[in-house]
Amino acid sequence: MWHEGFTIIDSPLDHAKELCPHDYKKYCDVMENYQMKMKAQSFQLWLFILNYLQQSQEHSINSFELAGALQLNSYPCCPNPNHALGLAPHADSLFLTILHQTNNTKGLQILKKDQGWTSIALVSNDALIVNVGDLLYILSNGEFPSVYLRVLVDQTKPRVSLAYFFRPQLDSMIAPLVSSKDKVGVYQNIEM
Repeated sequence: MWHEGFTIIDSPLDHAKELCPHDYKKYCDVMENYQMKMKAQSFQLWLFILNYLQQSQEHSINSFELAGALQLNSYPCCPNPNHALGLAPHADSLFLTILHQTNNTKGLQILKKDQGWTSIALVSNDALIVNVGDLLYILSNGEFPSVYLRVLVDQTKPRVSLAYFFRPQLDSMIAPLVSSKDKVGVYQNIEM
């Protein structure tokens, strides 16, 4: 793995003092502002998804508290990119991951059925990529499949990304919203 990551949960103050002891206030303000914007974006996406999933539902979802975490990722230049990965193949485990890539450096790939690994085209430095995680796969009863992804490294260009993980609180109970009576889903025998 040719990658370094740093996770910020809640306030970045303690992290910022560790990373930038002489200029941590500026760093905190930037990270808090970014987290606030990502939380708002995530919540809007969440409402759209719930509205879509509940169109045929007679009951509404039990509300639970939502949270987020910010992952700062650095993929330095790699002398032999054919023998290293930035991140090994995986699916994110939470509801959504909103990813911002910088430097216009490619590297993110998703696994497509019958096509293999496919690079995600870079649109612009302002574009956000939204990945579906395992908890949304469960909540949607398979209607929103988890994205299986990996990150490649480059020999001449470093890559930096910011991943915002949108998730429920740790003590939340997740069950499929789409019952098997409405649609055929992955989780057929779960009582709602």
